[in-house]
Parts: sequence; structure tokens; C-alpha cells
Amino acid sequence: MSELEPHIRAELLSAAVPTVVSLLYKRGYDTAFMAAPKALNPNANTFVGVAFTVRTVPVRKDLVEDQAAGRRPALQGQATNQVGKGDVLVVGMDGETRTAFMGDIMATHFLSKGVAGVVLDGGVSDAAAISKIPLPVFACGTAGYPVTSHRFVLDLQVPIACGGVTVFPGDIIMGDGNGVVVIPHALAPEIAKAAADREKLESWIVAEVAKGRSLAGFYPPTEATMAEYAKVSGS
Repeated sequence: MSELEPHIRAELLSAAVPTVVSLLYKRGYDTAFMAAPKALNPNANTFVGVAFTVRTVPVRKDLVEDQAAGRRPALQGQATNQVGKGDVLVVGMDGETRTAFMGDIMATHFLSKGVAGVVLDGGVSDAAAISKIPLPVFACGTAGYPVTSHRFVLDLQVPIACGGVTVFPGDIIMGDGNGVVVIPHALAPEIAKAAADREKLESWIVAEVAKGRSLAGFYPPTEATMAEYAKVSGS
């Protein structure tokens, strides 16, 4: 697994998810934003990390029996053990909220390991308790049933679909109060720098508008706006 360089992480953390979504869209990535998973703790919703993927499928009797008999590995437990510091656990559940992939004990374990965040397009157990844990967890609902009631963990570290977005192991996952965006790993350096630069520009624009400046001919930024910004920023 490729690690995320500290300066890339810092640049992305300085930006907002909509900024990154916009930059990816301009490069042809128009399905990078996960609209469905929502932050369970509004005070702990900002993260950047490397995707560790979990693929689940609708449960089937023989799969559960094979796992119970030891003919199939218990991959939910393996995922819990293998996901590491700086990773984002991304679980594809096809929007299934009748069952829970994890609960507050597992969330506490991830927090202690330094996991950057958890994103799943399905349910969790005891969302109320998870909402008090300072680990970014994005999910679609809450349920008390174990994951094998409706889903079965079939693969780890394979391409998955989560929240309508394709996620490869090693992709960069970024979240904040606006939602979650997936950045292809190879694009991360380019997108991170562009996002950080865009945030600096927009912060200046906001400050100017707050002073009473008209948007006409100023925003969206024109060539004249960019020239003025370059002069005041020294860029």
C-alpha cells in the first residue's frame, strides 16, 4: 500500500471537499463524490487517508456456513486487524442499512490504531455511541443486526463501489462536513496542490467581498481578478 506523503495530506486538509470535487470534475471525474454516507459525529468529520477496501455481497446461506466451518476466512475480522494508521476503511454495502458492519467498540479500536476514518454505504450499530467518538465515521444508517444478517464480506483490498463511486485500494479518501470524495492515487499530488491554491484564492475573494466588493467582474475570477490576486499574494 502506497503511503500518503505528509505535504499532500496537509494540502488536502487545508481544502474543502467541494473544491476537490470541482477540480476532479474539470478533469473528467464526474463520479467522485459520495452523496449518501453522512458523518455520524459533526465534530469529527474531517480526514484524509489511503483507502483500505472491503467488498460485501448479499448474504447467502452457503457462504455463512462455509465461514462458520472454517472453509472461508472471517474477512470482517481480518479487515479490522489489517487496516492501519492513516488508512480509511471503505466498505461497499450497496446501501444496505438493515445490517451493521461495525459498532462503537470497533470504532474505538480504529481510533486507538490511528485509522484516519471509516466510510460505508450501509449501516452501523449504535450510531449514538459512535457519534461521541472522535473518529470520522460516515454511514447511511443505523441497525442492530450483525453484518451477516444481510451482507457477507467476500473480499478485501479489491476495487469496490461505495456510495456510487468506484474505489480502488490506495485511492485517497477525503471527507469533511460536506461529504466524501475519492481521489485516484496518481492524481493526488496534482489535486492537492491545486486545491490548496484554490482555497487561498477563494479566501482572498471572500475577504474582499466581505468588505463590500461587488461580484460583477470579480467572481467568478476573471483575468483581471487573477492578476490582482497575483499582485497581492506575490504568486
